[in-house]
Amino acid sequence: MIHKKSSMAALSIDSLFDAAIRIQVDERSISLTFSDNSVRIKFPTTRRLAEFLNVPHYYILPYFAMMEEEELITRAERVGILTTAKGTEKMLALIHAHHADEMEEILGPAIFSALTGKQ
Repeated sequence: MIHKKSSMAALSIDSLFDAAIRIQVDERSISLTFSDNSVRIKFPTTRRLAEFLNVPHYYILPYFAMMEEEELITRAERVGILTTAKGTEKMLALIHAHHADEMEEILGPAIFSALTGKQ
């Protein structure tokens, strides 16, 4: 009998940010919005993240509430989930630390460098 490791213990805000980045890398697409001198990054839907992480959708929802409370993301009807300035900083730090090569390939060297400060 195969026992599936409980994914609930593995879920965290960091793991959701990392999963969002991995989805963007897998899909070779990242959506950026520029406004008010800031950059916002579009997050995958909660259902897409749950599917990617192989957990029930309702496991993801409390973490999104926490991320909103910590002002890392904002949700807007018909727009989707976007990072705030604080969330963008967090996501770019994770990209720089763990996914730099893949994201630089997707964004191109100039945009990647401008976003992350990596020369």
